[in-house]
Amino acid sequence: MTSSTWRALGNTYLVVEPHGARLDSAAAAILAQGSDGVLEVLESSADRVEIAIWNPDGSPAELSGNGTRIAAAWLAARSGSEQLTVVVGDRTVTARMLGDGSIEQDMGEVEVGREETIDGIELTPVTVGNPHAVVIGDPSAITEIGPHLETHARFPNRTNVQVVRIDRPGEVTARVWERGVGETASSGTSAVAIAAATHEDGDVLVHFPGGDLRVRLDGGRAMLYGSAERMS
Repeated sequence: MTSSTWRALGNTYLVVEPHGARLDSAAAAILAQGSDGVLEVLESSADRVEIAIWNPDGSPAELSGNGTRIAAAWLAARSGSEQLTVVVGDRTVTARMLGDGSIEQDMGEVEVGREETIDGIELTPVTVGNPHAVVIGDPSAITEIGPHLETHARFPNRTNVQVVRIDRPGEVTARVWERGVGETASSGTSAVAIAAATHEDGDVLVHFPGGDLRVRLDGGRAMLYGSAERMS
């Protein structure tokens, strides 16, 4: 088994290339110790990589913005390609390596639901290939709101949670509680969910404890901009 460690704005993933049998939940949980998860490479070519994403608790993740960006950077480092495709289950993310070292990702369609209230908490449900619950408020409340909503009966498959403060139009500050992980320093799909829940179109700069991500919204689709680097 070949592996390498990559970081994207505070999120650390282990990229694993198994030889033989695929990972299962138990093996993934062991490998993920000390990280935000495992990116299991299933197939790859010069400009396309198919991955499975595993959370630290061994549960599968439908999508990860930072994870797919790491997968794109991993493939670009191997092949030199600048236009890349990352496949996770039935979701396809296209990525482009930019000259400034950042990566542009087309995250596809974003679905924003109607506002609702759960146990006195007002939230907006958003789907970005995976579920999110966006709450407007003091980001420091994430440690209470995050675990409460993640496992609430409203979300039978659990949900990612974000508490966001709107600083000004086009700029927000947020903290994230990831399903199966707990609080993380940043999250790509969370940045998209936050932008879509708080803005209609245009550029949104999202400040996370681990760094900043930029989202561009256009007609229900989202482009995500950020960086990724190999650590070891």
